[in-house]
Amino acid sequence: MLDRDAPTYLAAYARMLVAAAQQLPALMDAYRTGGGVGWAQYGSDMSEGQEFGNRPTFINALAEWFGSIPDVHERLSGGARMADVGSGGGWTSISLAKAYPALMVDGFDLDVSAVERARANAASEGVADRVQFHATSPADADHGDGYDLVTAFECIHDMPQPVPVLRAMREMAGSDGTVIVMDENVQPEFVAPGDEIERLMYGFSTLVCLPDGMSHEGSVGTGTVMRPSTFEGYARDAGFSGVEILPIDGGFWRFYRLS
Repeated sequence: MLDRDAPTYLAAYARMLVAAAQQLPALMDAYRTGGGVGWAQYGSDMSEGQEFGNRPTFINALAEWFGSIPDVHERLSGGARMADVGSGGGWTSISLAKAYPALMVDGFDLDVSAVERARANAASEGVADRVQFHATSPADADHGDGYDLVTAFECIHDMPQPVPVLRAMREMAGSDGTVIVMDENVQPEFVAPGDEIERLMYGFSTLVCLPDGMSHEGSVGTGTVMRPSTFEGYARDAGFSGVEILPIDGGFWRFYRLS
């Protein structure tokens, strides 16, 4: 529970709980008025807590999950360009770069402090020559000749306007690239009482993800509990023709492949 590399590491979530508890007056006001509580307002305990809460999963399981997708594994093994949207502290980019020594990665995130941490993490892990992080929107990035793989890990549900981001991801992948999104593995439909994952995600949603999304004008207000049908609607509005749920046993996570 206290080993930060172990899949069972939980200390980071205590930091997130403290960060959310400190904002309870603002959260109560947001739910009364229809407003929100922005990500920056939660402070470093929330940002770093999320990074180090997800990190054990990424460093221990991400390479295995992507290795189970034959065509993606083959392309990454032979050398490829990857764009990681919403890269946060960078552990998704770093983990895949370490698993695939010929892979080049560009990470994109609007959280400047997270981008700074990601750059330091890449340097400490010895992949800074192949993994770069940018504090910019993917829509504003230089796509060059396009990316072989475009990913978004556990962030689409947080976005106030996910459709433009997904549209940018489609453009980054071009005609030959692959787009994969990982998000919460909630039930396809609301059923009461919910299972353990459902209840946990509703807790995250009410305390963090939904208020953060609602802090932006014109937000669609998704929150952590993003049903597959909701995500598929966003993907089709972004110009994708189909959404496949990949046969990956990701526990808390569901993997979507967009075509």
